[in-house]
Amino acid sequence: MVLRLEKDLPLLLFGLVCTSTVASLPQVQSAWAGIKEVYGEQEMGLRLLREAMLALLVCYAWAEPRLRNGIFSGPIPAFLSLIAAYVLCEIGYAVYLDLPLIVPMTGLRIFEYLPLALIGFVCGRRGVADWVIGRFAHYLRYYLLLQAGLALAQALWAPPLFGVSMLGGGRPFGTFVSPNLFGAAMATCALVFAVVPGMRRWLGLSVLLALLSGSRTAFLSGLLVVFFRVYAALRPRDRWALWMPAPMLAVGALILASSPLLSGRDDADPTEDGRIALWQRVFANHVHDAADLLFGWGLGLSSNTVNLLFGAEHFPGQFDSDSLYLFLLNGYGLIGLLAYLGLLWATTRTSAHPGKGLVAAFIFVAGLTFNLWEYFPQNAVLMFLWGAMLGHSRHPVALAQPNGQPQPARFYG
Repeated sequence: MVLRLEKDLPLLLFGLVCTSTVASLPQVQSAWAGIKEVYGEQEMGLRLLREAMLALLVCYAWAEPRLRNGIFSGPIPAFLSLIAAYVLCEIGYAVYLDLPLIVPMTGLRIFEYLPLALIGFVCGRRGVADWVIGRFAHYLRYYLLLQAGLALAQALWAPPLFGVSMLGGGRPFGTFVSPNLFGAAMATCALVFAVVPGMRRWLGLSVLLALLSGSRTAFLSGLLVVFFRVYAALRPRDRWALWMPAPMLAVGALILASSPLLSGRDDADPTEDGRIALWQRVFANHVHDAADLLFGWGLGLSSNTVNLLFGAEHFPGQFDSDSLYLFLLNGYGLIGLLAYLGLLWATTRTSAHPGKGLVAAFIFVAGLTFNLWEYFPQNAVLMFLWGAMLGHSRHPVALAQPNGQPQPARFYG
């Protein structure tokens, strides 16, 4: 069997994303009937499909000699060793606190799709990332059409289980367990279409679906994509005029995103018993000294899985984080949080890809009020894009074919 990276990888990525259409099927059927089920009670067999697809991608990366050689050469092994050493220290500290091993293990969920970032990094280094993303975006159109049809029907006729949509029905949830996850997926689709030339219509449809979901984070992420596209379309000498009103536009977008008109919820104000109040309680109740601030106070205590398994506030220091940055601060401390932000900054400084700023800014914004690395398929797509941006070089290395003959780097566009 001949492995063809440029043709195989986009199909495998598309297959991984498509498993989200069935992974939450029982909850989707219940939501259509007006019954809200617990997210953690999904059918285990269907949930395992995405893990099986991820395992298939990992096996492909191991079997494909160019990917395997790229992952196990250069700075990647040293980088992974550094991360593993720090994570092991955090796991040891959590066990020292007499936490069950499953608790710190749930704190590792943010690394579940790290192999996709490594694959994307190698593709960026070898000069085929643009081609892979372009082909993946073409396949992603069919996924978007399916979600758009379901979302429109739900926005018109579904029970208002999660709030009322702008079209009079319930907030659309597509093939997901909630409108927030649906909105996150649609905003991520908008990001993919934004970094591929000739996808303007699909980008617009993705942003509209993100807006229709009523998710505040999805709305802000979608506007961010539009802002960067408008910025890129302007002449360099005219771009300063877009940055001047940017702070006022950001404040206006935040106010609009928090209004019941857009979100369809009565509890849309984040300052009234919302995330901001939660974050204030977290710092007041759990950060007691410098060690808590630097190293965290218990890996996994802010994971949604722990809340589902043991109930809320079962362990001292346990809370529902929502924000990725509180999740990192709880589990990995200020050291881990700064390392994460530093890697985002390094992406914008070292990458030569024109979309590096958009991808880094999207990942940063999406993590403010939403733990994006816990939710599928947004985490899978963003991991690959991040790795591709970070690995993109001005002088890509030619891919070596299995027969030893070099292959010129190709770019989509």
